[in-house]
Amino acid sequence: MGNKNKTISFRVNEDTFETLRSIAEERDLSLSAVFRDYVDSLVAHDGRVNVVPENELHRDGDEEPFPPTVEVPKSFIREHERLELEADHLREQLDEHKAYVNYLHQQLSAEAEDEDVIFLEELDAETDEQPYRLG
Repeated sequence: MGNKNKTISFRVNEDTFETLRSIAEERDLSLSAVFRDYVDSLVAHDGRVNVVPENELHRDGDEEPFPPTVEVPKSFIREHERLELEADHLREQLDEHKAYVNYLHQQLSAEAEDEDVIFLEELDAETDEQPYRLG
C-alpha cells in the first residue's frame, strides 16, 4: 500500500486563528504548511516539542541564535550565480535551437508539398539519347 495523506482537523478560537494566520504570512507560508511543519517536527522528535515564544528562546542558556545561521564564502555565492546565469543562457540557446529546428521542418514540409518528386529512372526512360559512359 502506498503512503497516503490523512487529514487532521481541530478547532481554535478566532484570536488564535488570526495569530496563526499572521505567523504564516510573516514567514510567507500557507497556514497548512505551518501545521504540516509543526506536525512533522512533532513526529520527528517523538512528541517532545515545546512551542516557546521568541523572547523566551535564549533563556535556556543557548548562545546560538535561532534560526541557526551558516556563513557562506562569497566565492561560493559568485560561482552559484555564475552557474545560474549560464544555465539561463543555455536554456535560451536550447529554445532558439528548437525554434530553428521547427522552422526547418516547416520549410521542408512546405517544399515537399510544392515540388514534385522526379525519379531518375523516369528521366532515363523519357530520353532517346545514348546513355553517357564513364571511364
